[in-house]
Amino acid sequence: MSHQTEEQREVTRLLQNLNEGKIGAAEELIPLVYAELRRLAAHYLKGEREGHTLQPTALVHEAFLKLVEQETQWQNRGHFFAMAANLMRRILVDYARSYKAEKRGGTAEKISLDDAFVFVKEKPAEMIALDEALTELAKIDKRRSQVVELRFFGGLSNEEIAKVLDVHVNTVLRDWNLARAWLRTQIIGNI
Repeated sequence: MSHQTEEQREVTRLLQNLNEGKIGAAEELIPLVYAELRRLAAHYLKGEREGHTLQPTALVHEAFLKLVEQETQWQNRGHFFAMAANLMRRILVDYARSYKAEKRGGTAEKISLDDAFVFVKEKPAEMIALDEALTELAKIDKRRSQVVELRFFGGLSNEEIAKVLDVHVNTVLRDWNLARAWLRTQIIGNI
């Protein structure tokens, strides 16, 4: 399924340069990935509470800095964006946890999966509960967890996810349905 564009191949090449510690690789990578990272960040933040202090540009910058500091052997563009989606989720969960601790204290409340899949104002607990369930799913089936992250948090279509993960779109659909069912049992079953 590797029908990469020239830009995708260039991102992969620069990631390999980053793996090798080549000077300037990160600076060359920024213009090629910035727009997609910005789109991911905007998607993550569009349903956040009013007054959220983290803006898409700041989320992109924080995620990018963490990405290039990773001691990871980058495989390709898909690996990079999967890690980016995961890091953005982690950053937002950290913000939600600090906000919840500041505003309410206590532990995350249990919620329904449908509620967790809709970020509403002033409800950081939903993000925390979903994050905990996704963390458990990743231990069992990493690819299904990635499908949820890329679709739900990253806003990618099934076709885009298939390209990122280098699988067939039917595999993405199957993974999404199974992951969603599993997450539902985890979240609803613990109420």
